[in-house]
Amino acid sequence: MLAIIGGSGLTTLSNLDVSHREIVRTPYGEPSGAIVIGQIGGQPAMFLPRHGHGHTIAPHLVNYCANLWALHHHGATGIISVASVGGIRADLQPGEIVVPDQILDYTWGRQSTFCEISGAPVNHIDFTEPYDRELRRRIVAAAKTLGIPLKVDGVYAATQGPRLETAAEINRFERDGADLVGMTGMPEAALARELELPYAAINVIANHAAGRASSANGIHFESLEHVLRGAMSQVRAIIEKLVGEPGAGL
Repeated sequence: MLAIIGGSGLTTLSNLDVSHREIVRTPYGEPSGAIVIGQIGGQPAMFLPRHGHGHTIAPHLVNYCANLWALHHHGATGIISVASVGGIRADLQPGEIVVPDQILDYTWGRQSTFCEISGAPVNHIDFTEPYDRELRRRIVAAAKTLGIPLKVDGVYAATQGPRLETAAEINRFERDGADLVGMTGMPEAALARELELPYAAINVIANHAAGRASSANGIHFESLEHVLRGAMSQVRAIIEKLVGEPGAGL
């Protein structure tokens, strides 16, 4: 069963036919909220809002360990992470959808491994490809079938938040090779790998990153909601198509 973790712009999954909600207790504390379980297009799926119901949990305060453990414990066999991001690369425009293939991690102080519990064995995961290749392929194929354009590569820079970045920081990230910037991609992807859960991301470009194009002199928050509303409807369509495919549960 695929699990969808929704971020800014996708706090609910309107095409999920909800059967029930599960409040989960984990060895790592409380998840962001109850797991919403139901069907999409007649196929089982589950949803968890990363920032809580009402978007009240800041990126650096999300309990990523509890979220991933809860989804795994309730039978998730793969995870699609949905998040809004800023575009660094010149060809990434607001409203476009990206399926990233690499990560740069600039976060700090977050519980980033299940190995931190006393007595837990150290797990040296291979993180050469942080996103699952097959799940990425299926996302791209679903979008192609629907005629929804995607950018099929991109290096995601994970920052601490909750503040947005300075123009100088974005310049640094670009020099490091980053194409887009967000606040929640890590340690989520690494924790999924520790649990051997296929994990891939669908990112929506909400705005140009600081110091770029229309954000040269600041981020214009009033335009973000309109951009996200249109793009997230396409994301929902991609998810519905993907979940309904044979073998989608991996």
